[in-house]
Amino acid sequence: MTEPKQSPIFSKTYDFLLWLLNHTEKFPKSERFRLARRIEDSIFTFHDTLAQATRTRTPQRLLLEADTELDRLRLYVRLSHGRGLLQDNQYRYAAEQLTEMGKLLGGWLKTVAKPG
Repeated sequence: MTEPKQSPIFSKTYDFLLWLLNHTEKFPKSERFRLARRIEDSIFTFHDTLAQATRTRTPQRLLLEADTELDRLRLYVRLSHGRGLLQDNQYRYAAEQLTEMGKLLGGWLKTVAKPG
């Protein structure tokens, strides 16, 4: 499947997804079926929702859903760090990527926002 090219958010999300998968697969077995699963489901849902937004004339609702999913993902990454599953430098990198993805999403939302 080729990635939509409408926004750099897709390449950023893809790169972060790969990075996350490389880290969640190293979580202890007890966390792979709890926190790792939630993280993975969340990043895939985020990406899928963005892709759906490119295929509709009124993407605002889907972009708001993606924003909610991004908040959920931030929480899961923060929990992973709090539980010692991500080291400080890994958490810092993840937080930076999530912030950048949020800025890109916010910019996209501004372009589709209805006046008034």
